[in-house]
Amino acid sequence: MAEPKAPAVRRVVIDEGSEGQRLDNFLVKLLKGVPKAHVYRVIRSGEVRVNKGRADADTRLELGDEVRVPPVRVAERTDAPAAPAREFAVVHEDDFLLAIDKPAGVAVHGGSGVSSGVIEQLRQARPGAKFLELVHRLDKETSGLLLIAKKRSALVALQDQLRARETGKTYAALVIGTWPARRKVIDVALHKFLTGDGERRVQAVLRRAQDDLSPSTGSGQVQGRRSITLVRVERALPGYSLLDVTIKTGRTHQIRVHLTHEGHAIVGDDKYGDFALNKAFARGDAVPGCRFDRMFLHARRLRFTHPASGEVLELEAPLPAECEALIQALAARA
Repeated sequence: MAEPKAPAVRRVVIDEGSEGQRLDNFLVKLLKGVPKAHVYRVIRSGEVRVNKGRADADTRLELGDEVRVPPVRVAERTDAPAAPAREFAVVHEDDFLLAIDKPAGVAVHGGSGVSSGVIEQLRQARPGAKFLELVHRLDKETSGLLLIAKKRSALVALQDQLRARETGKTYAALVIGTWPARRKVIDVALHKFLTGDGERRVQAVLRRAQDDLSPSTGSGQVQGRRSITLVRVERALPGYSLLDVTIKTGRTHQIRVHLTHEGHAIVGDDKYGDFALNKAFARGDAVPGCRFDRMFLHARRLRFTHPASGEVLELEAPLPAECEALIQALAARA
């Protein structure tokens, strides 16, 4: 059996797909399997060169730059199957971005026990695409609008808008009970933590850190990050409410936790909802003749400024068929 070849120096020319990226992030992506600590070590040692000169980890790479990558042994590739090629329903597409209507039950990316997600499947379906990156994320159980950047400049511009809260993201959520029409703003801090099993969870807390970042005080009292959700009743149904929910902050599980905190859990929410009722919906017992086996949370509207043209775009994705069928079945009971 032949000995594996020793790693050699590589010289990589930066193309549109890597333009504008930090040197450390570029190397972490290029050298999959190499510990981050080692990547930073070779940068500090001067073994990595940009245009034949030393460079810092935060150096922004420009189109045409030549990066010298020193010999680094990359972990052997596993025999895990490649992501299946899959296209998704396109809501909008141009040279800079792609907006799809993600179905429920599909993760946006692989990891944490998920072999592949939307982004890996799209890359397999579009092998000629030089650049495809997620602009933001949706929970696996949530359906609806998802933005993918086709150029790094678009990725940076759109993520800057998200951080500056200059985008409008509106969801449709079916919750248990009658939502009070006067309850239009939820301003409750959220704290993220891991359960004993290592599962990510979020809880509502009454206090928030003044710097909006610190998770707790010296006294051990849990604090959270300020989180704001706007709620409007779209339709009142017997025993349920269809809500139009707009988030002003983008915290993990924000809508799910905020609505549950208010006493109106989302139908089908397997983390924060009514588990017995969820099972009844899945069996078709909650609404006779209508089985519903998913979370009723759908990213229905997205408003943002196009990263190249400056035009304000407002995209919409209609309710999935199974959600519409449940609404009609509940309405018929009235």
